[in-house]
Amino acid sequence: VTAVDHINLEVKHGEILTLLGPSGCGKTTTLRMIAGLLIPDEGEVYIGDTDVTHLPPEKRNIGMVFQSYALWPHMTVFDNIAFGLKLRKLPKSNIRSKVKEVLELVRLEGFENRYPRQLSGGQQQRVALARALVLEPQVLLLDEPLSNLDAKLREEMRFEIRDLQRKLSITTIYVTHDQAEALALSDRIAIMNQGKIMQVGKPEDIYEKPANVFVASFIGIGNFIEGVVEKIDDNTALVRTEEGLMLKAQSINVTKGDKVKVLVRPSHIRLAEGETQDNVFEATILKKTYLGDEIDYRITIGNNTLRMILPNDINFKVNEKIRIWLDPKKIMALKG
Repeated sequence: VTAVDHINLEVKHGEILTLLGPSGCGKTTTLRMIAGLLIPDEGEVYIGDTDVTHLPPEKRNIGMVFQSYALWPHMTVFDNIAFGLKLRKLPKSNIRSKVKEVLELVRLEGFENRYPRQLSGGQQQRVALARALVLEPQVLLLDEPLSNLDAKLREEMRFEIRDLQRKLSITTIYVTHDQAEALALSDRIAIMNQGKIMQVGKPEDIYEKPANVFVASFIGIGNFIEGVVEKIDDNTALVRTEEGLMLKAQSINVTKGDKVKVLVRPSHIRLAEGETQDNVFEATILKKTYLGDEIDYRITIGNNTLRMILPNDINFKVNEKIRIWLDPKKIMALKG
């Protein structure tokens, strides 16, 4: 089985790049090759200008935070954080000052004499992060570090990690299957599937201009309308659906006659105001779900069922007819 297949990836100094993809896509294998826990069958791994492909992990100047945190249960917070420094045989006074400094950084002053069992999940996660940072690594590797936390704490820690990374300007590679995590944390995202990198880009580019149907369906909420390209005009495709609906969409690498799937995000669906706009269609409310500030609608256009999210002050009834506009500058025709 090929876990990682001929990938070529450059991570810029000081950025946080997230490897995002479904389980088994190769993201953790990639991280472990960077860490030195796995050796690639071919190719090289560089950190800066140094080829580290065959160097053991302890020679790579990296810090790593595992999904399980991997804290020593019989050691105090201080000893867990100081473990790597002791292996480097630093003087005791240096170790004390470095541990004190990193405890302040992760807001755990006064916790140095506690044991992992006496800490909450979020506090354990911060200890694991402090243990990686105290070594002043050239690269920080994070392997799904928030997956064991509850939803609220996960959201809080997301911002803490981002703030720490910015403060330290440390090159960081983060692995997750959580798209919200990736969008919130990353300078850039690399989407992986079946051992290959599908697309690398800024979060907004990945979301707004996905390279293919897999990326579009994996990141964010995606509605898809199938059709055939009738015409291409200056990167705008005119697409005819099976039932004869015509819609305009942005296009990348599609040509006349191609079968495509038009990506329509819920945010790209607006209530129609004018009569003469392109992409105005009559729709029927199929069902609705109350989400607090918003209402999540399922609507039908011809044979297509789409998801539409509107503020809760716009309240339609099931089976009500409405007119909608699909923004032709936002929706994307992708090869199906």
